[in-house]
Amino acid sequence: MKSIVVLVSGNGSNLQAIIDACEQHKIPAKITAVLSNKADAYGLQRAKNANIPAVFLDHKSFASREVYDQQLLQEIAAFCPDLIVLAGFMRILSPEFVAQFQGKMLNIHPSLLPKYKGLHTHQRAIDAGDTEHGASVHFVTADLDDGPVILQSKVPVFDKQDADELAERVQVQERQMYPLVVKWFCEDRLMMVNNKAVLDGNELEIQGYAAD
Repeated sequence: MKSIVVLVSGNGSNLQAIIDACEQHKIPAKITAVLSNKADAYGLQRAKNANIPAVFLDHKSFASREVYDQQLLQEIAAFCPDLIVLAGFMRILSPEFVAQFQGKMLNIHPSLLPKYKGLHTHQRAIDAGDTEHGASVHFVTADLDDGPVILQSKVPVFDKQDADELAERVQVQERQMYPLVVKWFCEDRLMMVNNKAVLDGNELEIQGYAAD
């Protein structure tokens, strides 16, 4: 059974979806720790509710991003993870940190990558007049929101819909797709090879599996 460490900064709804999938034996793994840079992140409470070690590491207490990431690396290493899952972890990780977990770290981003890297993705999609929006699960690389995409889920953008409403609909999809991708990884079906996502031995397209 594989070990998963999850990093969160906020509510942790995707964390909860993965906790539930592990408890239901849909994912052959155990979440061994949840870490956050925010003391009030509800994701830490979700971990405690599930009897998972919850660790708060305040980035404001460190002199630089690199120094913080070194301490974060040590905290994570204590749990010997096979997979790192970023579930709303609102920090840019240093290239040195990412290199330690190359091919073993996943992120979910609320856009149809490569569109709208960074923040405020829902409003940007509305402002651009997009007819569809969604979320992408991808491997993490040193460049922000730029790792190979594994899976995307699309939702239509309705007229007169605001960013909060669109975000809620995207998040419903996120809670379905993230546990599925974690399951693939933990079943040794998914890996990153030559900066490409590979599922069941097949290199995925730029939009990931089943893009249509």
